[in-house]
Amino acid sequence: MAANIISLINHKGGVGKTTSAINIGAALVELKNRVLLIDLDPQANLTLALGIPRQPVTIYEALRGEAELTPFTVKEGMDVVTSTLDLSGAEMELINEAGREFILRELFETVKEDYDYIIIDCPPSLGLLTLNALTSSDQVVIPLQTQFLALQGLAKIKQVIDKVRFRLNKKLIIGGVIATMYDSRKVLNRDVVETIKKYFKDKVFETYIRDNVALAEAPAQRKDIFSYSPRSNGAKDYLAVAEELVKRTTSVEV
Repeated sequence: MAANIISLINHKGGVGKTTSAINIGAALVELKNRVLLIDLDPQANLTLALGIPRQPVTIYEALRGEAELTPFTVKEGMDVVTSTLDLSGAEMELINEAGREFILRELFETVKEDYDYIIIDCPPSLGLLTLNALTSSDQVVIPLQTQFLALQGLAKIKQVIDKVRFRLNKKLIIGGVIATMYDSRKVLNRDVVETIKKYFKDKVFETYIRDNVALAEAPAQRKDIFSYSPRSNGAKDYLAVAEELVKRTTSVEV
């Protein structure tokens, strides 16, 4: 069966998007799934956080049509298509390509039977790279920091998703919103979650990702949270999110 393709998107940086991409991927592996992570961000934070050395073929060469997707195995069950700073020029280089919104979708044709989930870490912008991700995806997951400023721009994200669904990818759905960096003692955090729930209703994941020092430490050790600190709150929270995601995905397929 073909992989379920999920884009993690938020055009605001620092909301836990890359952390979520890595650790949802790792949690899905814990649940016995085969996972491919795509680092579609020119900052290459996902690639760096997992300590992957510079690869001869990255997502940049694949998008330019110079090579097929070439996954790097991080651990059993989890592969990564790495990124590079060169990717920052890709939007300008591909602007005149015919069908430029569909390049990534075509690249997935050769690998999507090999995995249960493909998770795309999108850049913090709503340009051509993100458009490629949305056109390729079955669903979008939005990680959202539980701070007031994180709410700004939510309407814009929803607008872009709706436009892509209307024009380019009829099957695209919002798979859910994940509250990140949550501290139940802070009134602001609780208020933000309530606001998100009013806007997205049952799309908000029941599990909130608690503020957890191990989640910040893991990338410094070039590891996902399950390899670094499997008993931490961060590991527990991401495992619960992955379980919810599997349930949501299964119910959509049924």
